[in-house]
Amino acid sequence: MNALASYLDSTYLKTAQQQGITEVENITRVHAIVNEAIAYHFKLVMIRPEYVLLAKEWIREANSQVLVGTVIDFPTGTASTKQKQDEAQQAVEDQADELDFVADYEAFKRGENQAVKEQIGQLTRWALDQGKTVKWIIEIAALTPNEVVRFSTLIKNVVMDMAKEIEFQDVFVKSSTGFYVTENGKPNGATHEAITAMIENAFPLPVKAAGGVRNQAEAIAMIQLGVKRIGTSAAKDIVEGNQVNAAY
Repeated sequence: MNALASYLDSTYLKTAQQQGITEVENITRVHAIVNEAIAYHFKLVMIRPEYVLLAKEWIREANSQVLVGTVIDFPTGTASTKQKQDEAQQAVEDQADELDFVADYEAFKRGENQAVKEQIGQLTRWALDQGKTVKWIIEIAALTPNEVVRFSTLIKNVVMDMAKEIEFQDVFVKSSTGFYVTENGKPNGATHEAITAMIENAFPLPVKAAGGVRNQAEAIAMIQLGVKRIGTSAAKDIVEGNQVNAAY
């Protein structure tokens, strides 16, 4: 199952307050996620920015190759370009390997395409110049099927206009934050329909499925669709073939 592990971004993005625990207890949970990723050779741990420095230290101490990713402007995506870059700059200084930006999907839905393009282009170029992998979260649960197609296409066109072909592999379109509140029990993470649309319209950029991938069968199905990375809080269970009900 090492091949499967190499697709997995083991994810823990809850604050202590959201979990109803102390900050020390939350750090302990982050440490457990990191240790699990080291043991199972996951591709990456995806954690909140304030834990990046600690995670890098733990991974170095273990002589592991696990990468550390973090989220920027999470989970709303409404911050200015400067605010996003300032947050990302701190993550870079803390040695994050990958930066998952929440795109301003609300601005996109309002038709403010030029502003959205400029932000994505500027921050993608900046992050690539730092040697980082970039992922743009489009929050598919907030979008119509047509908007998923158009937003994936927009990001692809921006990146193809401003990046070298060799850099395309380092700019992902990502489905979800896992924190979007939906109505009537609708999924807030990756669905086969949305992921298929993303893959078809973001190509040649890679796609990351995040949220809703809870077991090995779902993970394999996503990989067969063509995703290059899967964000999940159930990485260990996926590799071991266990059935779980985690939302992300």
